[in-house]
Amino acid sequence: MKSDEWYMKAAIEEAKKAEAVQEVPIGAVIVHNGEVIAAAHNLRETEQRAIAHAEILAIDKACQKLGTWRLEEATLYVTLEPCPMCAGAIVLSRVKRVVFGAPDPKGGCAGTLMNLLQEERFNHQVEVEDGVLREECGKLLSDFFRKLRERKKSERISSKNLQLP
Repeated sequence: MKSDEWYMKAAIEEAKKAEAVQEVPIGAVIVHNGEVIAAAHNLRETEQRAIAHAEILAIDKACQKLGTWRLEEATLYVTLEPCPMCAGAIVLSRVKRVVFGAPDPKGGCAGTLMNLLQEERFNHQVEVEDGVLREECGKLLSDFFRKLRERKKSERISSKNLQLP
């Protein structure tokens, strides 16, 4: 049986696909009976759709693959802790387990900011494993945002130089 680290590496490969198209590098894979049945990465900027998060896209693919909206025996691996929207989709699709890499202090809803995945008032709770390949997942994000800030700074400088008389 493959380990959580093995599947998280597959999610990291998805995140790298997002980065290659200037998307925030977040990737997700869904595993059912030891097989990856869905893989996706962020496409929010590319598609200009607020819901094009890696988790949502992977859940949609997994439901199509299994022919059901119930992912009761599935595990979702994602490089960043799910946001409120994705956490809601995870609960509503009955994912059994979520494994994430980096925590998200500004929007994480799997235990960091709040924990929607294990909220007892919902009719479904999700098992959560956090911090799997945390450093590698976090580095992808911090490197991406550092490069983005550098690029924007360079663009501002260039535009100022063009405006000089």
